[in-house]
Amino acid sequence: QVQLQESGPGLVKPSQTLSLTCTVSGGSITTNYGYWSWIRQPPGKGLEWMGAISYSGSAYYNPSLKMRTDISRDTSKNQFTLQLSSVTPEDTAVYYCARSSSNTYYRGIYYPIDRDDYNSWGQGTQVTVSS
Repeated sequence: QVQLQESGPGLVKPSQTLSLTCTVSGGSITTNYGYWSWIRQPPGKGLEWMGAISYSGSAYYNPSLKMRTDISRDTSKNQFTLQLSSVTPEDTAVYYCARSSSNTYYRGIYYPIDRDDYNSWGQGTQVTVSS
């Protein structure tokens, strides 16, 4: 059973870059055909797909966040990371990493997403953007 765990700072100042890491155990992030996503849920709102990196290393992004988002991976550590630049208080949310067996990017639906499209989830980490 694949397990995911998010880590990173819980508080980020406005205009700074939010950086989160997802550590994967019980399976490799390079195994066919896994897609490793970052998803967030602001207070009182639904789940928003931010982007993903594939088993082969290709990255896909929500068009509304693409200019501020970078997703990368470290295969030696079996981790993938999220960087979101120029954050504002509107980026305050619970951030999740998740795995799917298909590339949900091509469905063109980024909000709200269906939790059932993803077969493994991290527990989520609260990130607050505040000065």
